[in-house]
Amino acid sequence: MDILIPAWIDGQLQPVEKLQTHLRGLRHKAVSVFVMRAAETLLQRRAMSKYHTPGLWANACCTHPEWGETGFDCAQRRLEEELGLAGQVPVYRGTVEYRADVGGGMIEHEVVEIFTLNVEQIDIRPNPEEVMDHRWQDLKDLNDEISTRPESFTPWLKIYLSQHARAIFGA
Repeated sequence: MDILIPAWIDGQLQPVEKLQTHLRGLRHKAVSVFVMRAAETLLQRRAMSKYHTPGLWANACCTHPEWGETGFDCAQRRLEEELGLAGQVPVYRGTVEYRADVGGGMIEHEVVEIFTLNVEQIDIRPNPEEVMDHRWQDLKDLNDEISTRPESFTPWLKIYLSQHARAIFGA
């Protein structure tokens, strides 16, 4: 059985299997974490085994809370599971909503709690089942790269940077 995540059905929040949530395009809860080092953000390239958007670049950590899990607990859990960053304390920056086609007949319609984590130096140990590569990227250069190679990036990263950058980065 797939992981149960919080999704809205007929206006009620209910536990729904993650894959079914995406196939049905249900509005659901999500978490995104941006790890920042001065003007740079940590990007991860999604593993090829991911069932949607494999091989695309995304922000440091994007996921769904399990049924009954808080956004903060989910952010901490996935920082450790995806990037090997245990014991970190991300800061809640707000909630945004978006809807995007992610291919394969799947829709991400997410109500996303956004968190940031500011670091000076950190030992990143990516889980190869989740992350095939990672890099630090200056935000201005990232926007330039997205404009020239949009197919290399996840839909949600493009939405975050074009519509929610002030809320996330304060700039």
